[in-house]
Amino acid sequence: MTATTTPFSTLIRAATQEQHARAEASPFMADLLGGRLGVAAYARYTEQLYFVYAALEAGAAKLAGDPVAGPFLRPELTRLPALERDLDHLSGPGWRRTARPLPATAAYAARVTEVASDWPAGYVAHHYTRYLGDLSGGQVVRGIAERTWGLEHKGDGVRFYVFEELGSPAAFKREYREALDAFAADEAERERVVEECRTAFTLNTAVFADLGGLFPHHAQAG
Repeated sequence: MTATTTPFSTLIRAATQEQHARAEASPFMADLLGGRLGVAAYARYTEQLYFVYAALEAGAAKLAGDPVAGPFLRPELTRLPALERDLDHLSGPGWRRTARPLPATAAYAARVTEVASDWPAGYVAHHYTRYLGDLSGGQVVRGIAERTWGLEHKGDGVRFYVFEELGSPAAFKREYREALDAFAADEAERERVVEECRTAFTLNTAVFADLGGLFPHHAQAG
C-alpha cells in the first residue's frame, strides 16, 4: 500500500510508534506502572492531566460545530468532572488551591489551546492521542492504580479512566478510526496532522520527565 491508499488511522498509528514507545518507557511511567511510586505520584500525575483536559475540553466546546473536528467530538468523552472527583479523593477537596501545571504541562496545554483556536485538524491530532490512549493503555493504568493503592474498582481515584456513558469502547474506537480514515484532506495536510500527533506524544513525554524530577527513579512505594 502507498501512503495514499493506506487508511489514515493506520498511517498515524505506524508513524507514531516510536514516540508512543518512548512515552511508555519514560522512567516516571515505568515506575508508576511498576508499583514503585506512592499514591502521591499518581495524584500529581492526575493533577497534571486536569490541566491538559481543561484545554482539550475548552477546545471541544469551541469546535463542536466545526466540519473537521466536529465528527470526533462526543460529550460522553468529557473527563473534567471525573478528574475533579478523582482529585477530591486523592488530594482532598482543597486541591484547587495548590494545583499548578508543571512547565511541560503548561506547554502541552498551550499547544492544545493554540491548535483549537486556529487549526482544527491539529486539534484532532491531540484529541486522538489522548482519548484513544485513555481507552487503551489508560485501562492498564486504572487496573494498576486499583491494585497498588487500594482504590475502589472503577471508583473515586480512577474515574478518569471509566467511560460508562460511551457504550462499547471497542465500537467507539472503531468508529473513531473510521472517521479518521474519512478525513478529507490532501497528503500534505495529512502529513501535518501526523506530525502533530508526534508532537502530542513528545509533549506528553515531557510531562513525564517533569514528574520524574519530582518523583525520582529510586523512589519507593509508600
